[in-house]
Amino acid sequence: MTSPARLPLRRDTHNKVIAGVCAGIARRYGISPSGLRLAFVLSCILPGPQFIAYLVLWIVIPKDTRY
Repeated sequence: MTSPARLPLRRDTHNKVIAGVCAGIARRYGISPSGLRLAFVLSCILPGPQFIAYLVLWIVIPKDTRY
C-alpha cells in the first residue's frame, strides 16, 4: 500500500479569499478551505500573533502558478 502523493504547499490563487494562504494549506492537507478559514477567524478572538502569522505565511509561501 502506497501513500498518496502530497501536493506542495503553495498559495491557492484560484480558490483564494484574501491571499490564498488558508486555501493552500487546506489543499495541502486535504481539509475544507471554508473550515480552515472559519477556524482562523475564530482564533483571532484569542490573544496571540495569528494575524502576523498569516502575513508571514503570505510572504513565505509561494503562489501556485498552475492556474
